[in-house]
Amino acid sequence: MQTKLSPQHIREILKEVKDPEIPTISIVDLGIVSDIRVEDDTVFVELTPTFAGCPALKIMENLVKFRLLEEGIEHYEVRTSFDKQWNSDMISEEGLLALKKHGLAPPVRHCGNLDLTVLEHTPCPYCGSENTELRNPFGPTLCRSIHYCNNCKQAFEGFKPVD
Repeated sequence: MQTKLSPQHIREILKEVKDPEIPTISIVDLGIVSDIRVEDDTVFVELTPTFAGCPALKIMENLVKFRLLEEGIEHYEVRTSFDKQWNSDMISEEGLLALKKHGLAPPVRHCGNLDLTVLEHTPCPYCGSENTELRNPFGPTLCRSIHYCNNCKQAFEGFKPVD
């Protein structure tokens, strides 16, 4: 067991835990890790899912537990909470780049001012063109939509902005 644990140290450890559905982004950069506390020798990690029905919730909890154990942290509590609502502005700048690397158009920063027309102007993650069309607001998961780029002729998924 490590002698001095801090929330910052735990956050760095958890940056290695990747989202099971988007393996280029960590759950920290996705904004899912909403609270880290260290009390005595116990680490408390709270996860806030992107959507209530996210099928990867238990997988993410287990990935966090496994990573803490790998680090020699034996006393922990990992829980999913719906007390705070996740929104796409919680994704870090590094996370936005990781989404694009995965081939997903990152959501725009909306600062709480969001309407559905933002989906119609999603830049292509492949060529950067804004000459795109929304083909379907419902993608393979709740957090994605389907788009088409008129310039490079690629279909692509966009990560929906959420408020």
